[in-house]
Amino acid sequence: MENKIKVLRAINNLTQEDLTHELDVTRQTINSIEKGKYDPSLSLTFKISERFKTPIEDIFSYAKDSLK
Repeated sequence: MENKIKVLRAINNLTQEDLTHELDVTRQTINSIEKGKYDPSLSLTFKISERFKTPIEDIFSYAKDSLK
């Protein structure tokens, strides 16, 4: 799944470490999500959306081919 977390962090002047404290996750989790290696749980997805005051669908997107 593709996402815009890295861009949103830059816009909000946040490091991965800053975001980990706000979301109560590890830096490895944020890094893996940003690189598309890990899809966050639904509850974490909502937390990210709330943190950036941005709808989930504006942060995350997926390619239909990835569902195969």
